[in-house]
Amino acid sequence: MYRRPTGQMVIEDFLLPFEGKLDANNRWVKLAKIIPWEQIENEYADLFPSNTGTVAKPLRMALGALIIKERCGFTDRETVEQITENPYLQYFIGLEKYQIEPPFDPSLMVHFRKRLDQKIIKKINELICQSEKHKEQKDKDPKDKDPKDKDPKDKGPGNPSGSGNFEVWKPEVNKGKLLLDATCAPADIRYPTDLSLLNEAREKTEKMIDTLYNQELGLARKPRTYRKRARKDYLKFARQRKPHVKAIRKAIGKQLGYLRRNLGTIDFLLKRDGHGNLSARQSRELETIHILYAQQREMYQTRTHRIDDRIVSISQPHVRPIVRGKARAETEFGAKVAISMVDGYAFIDHLSWDSFNESLGLKQAVEDYKKRYGHYPEAVLADQLYRTRENLSFCRKHGIRLSGPPLGRPPLDSRREKQFAHQDMRERNAVALAYASADTAWPGSWHASKRQQRASLRCSSW
Repeated sequence: MYRRPTGQMVIEDFLLPFEGKLDANNRWVKLAKIIPWEQIENEYADLFPSNTGTVAKPLRMALGALIIKERCGFTDRETVEQITENPYLQYFIGLEKYQIEPPFDPSLMVHFRKRLDQKIIKKINELICQSEKHKEQKDKDPKDKDPKDKDPKDKGPGNPSGSGNFEVWKPEVNKGKLLLDATCAPADIRYPTDLSLLNEAREKTEKMIDTLYNQELGLARKPRTYRKRARKDYLKFARQRKPHVKAIRKAIGKQLGYLRRNLGTIDFLLKRDGHGNLSARQSRELETIHILYAQQREMYQTRTHRIDDRIVSISQPHVRPIVRGKARAETEFGAKVAISMVDGYAFIDHLSWDSFNESLGLKQAVEDYKKRYGHYPEAVLADQLYRTRENLSFCRKHGIRLSGPPLGRPPLDSRREKQFAHQDMRERNAVALAYASADTAWPGSWHASKRQQRASLRCSSW
């Protein structure tokens, strides 16, 4: 059940238990003005078709709490404590007056994240950008002329004697610039190695064996796991500063043997017990460990270091290695996201835990630009990866300039191309500003303000 709040609260309506008022120049007050809460409420209310049950928390409270958490880097419990102590944060999440009681339990943050999924966050980002764009256009448009100042000869299209009843047709002109780029938002996991993953899997399976074993199974003694020997073998290898390739292979082979024995013991205990005493988390981890063991065994037998859908984290099996080719880190681990930016407003075009070729999304990004603004962009600023023959042909067909050097032999006088390339590179730096807040956030969408004049949503969902 969901109950919509009555109207959008303004700063003057917030009541304080002591004398004084909230500062209108506070960053949270400015940020609250940017977000069109009432429009987003309509999208959020559709998630609760039933009129029975406990009333859900308002969207402003749910979304506002997530923004505070990700922008400040708090934990769920710390987020609730900060909101309880700060009147500006209480105003930001939509409370009518300051209260000393926590607005909700920290465990509700988990439900907020589940409820506001990627599609809803993307829609919210669209509404915010459209609202801000409308405000900017409204400020730029000149005031309407007084009816007395109108030309008397212009009698409108209904009067044939008027001179303003015909409009001159003008061809569609491309306007604006579209910035495209992709990056990887790193997940919160340690750097994975084959041996560390196998050692972690072995330790988890040993705990599962301890959980499954009990005297009611009719076993004379507890199955052996060789955990002391396995731990000793792992530490012996981990102490080496620069281990040889043969030493690495030997250590991996030993851990595979220990893990194979543990998995066999777990299957035996599950068959004897029938249902087992594993928790839901242990059951998920056991399924992931089976996949991890199969992948590591195949790479060990074939002497390769590459396999499809490679597991790099047992607790987060959806994370995949993303090859970026950067000097700082050739391979990153997290979600890959492709964004498009127009006048400082960033939109997420594609997000996936699996690697993808971002150049394939150029056409869709350009078409989305036309849907938003009614015309194609004048130029698309992107890196060399986007300059495929198919994309160049598409841009040439619609009169769009794609940044970068042309295909073929360079011209003798390339000063004009160098000027364009230098200017495009300067303008593409705006994408790095958006990535500065996205690289440490969970996937979603965000809004980057133009010239740092407006409060930016440095949140995992923005």
